[in-house]
Amino acid sequence: MIRPATPNDAPVAVPLLFLAMEEIARKISGTNDMQVVTHIFEHLFREPGNQYSFENTLIYESDNGVSGMIIGYDGGKLHQLRKPVLDYIRWQTGAGVCPEDETQPGEFYLDSIAVAPGNQGKGIGGQLINAAVERAAGEGIPKAGLLVSTDNPAAQRLYERMGFQVEYTIPFAGGRYHHLVKKLQTA
Repeated sequence: MIRPATPNDAPVAVPLLFLAMEEIARKISGTNDMQVVTHIFEHLFREPGNQYSFENTLIYESDNGVSGMIIGYDGGKLHQLRKPVLDYIRWQTGAGVCPEDETQPGEFYLDSIAVAPGNQGKGIGGQLINAAVERAAGEGIPKAGLLVSTDNPAAQRLYERMGFQVEYTIPFAGGRYHHLVKKLQTA
C-alpha cells in the first residue's frame, strides 16, 4: 500500500532516504558523522515546509513494514523548500553547502526514490514513481523530472521504460547526472 508519510515515519524513512542520497546528505551537512547527519535529516523529515519533509513523501508499506519511499515536489518551489534545509544545517554544523539546482518551475521533481534491500526488483519503485506522477498530474504540473547518476545505467533503463527521457546531463553535488523528464497528462 502506498500512503502519505507522517512525521512518525522519520526513523524508517530516513535510512531509506540515505540509500538514495547518503553521499549528498553528507556533503550538504558538512560532516561524515552519520549520527549527526541522521539527526539532521530526521528533524527535517518531521518538519513541514522543506524539501525532505514528510509532506513531500509517499511511503510503500506492506505486511512486512515500510520498504520504500519517494520524495517529490513542485520544482518551482525548490529554493523555498531548500532554504530551511540549508538554514537548519548551518545552525547544526556550520555547513550547508548549496548544491546546484536540479529542477525548475513547470516540473514535479522526484527528489529521492528508494526501496529497501531485499525488496528491490519487486516493482515497488515503479509503483512509487507512478503514484508520485499521478500526484503531479493532479496538481496540474505538466512534467515530472528526476536525476540519475551517469554511473547508474540500470536505474536509467528503469526510468526510460517508465516513459522518462534524458533531457540533458548536469554536474550535481560533485557527480554527473542525467536529468530525465516525462510529460504528464494533467487534470
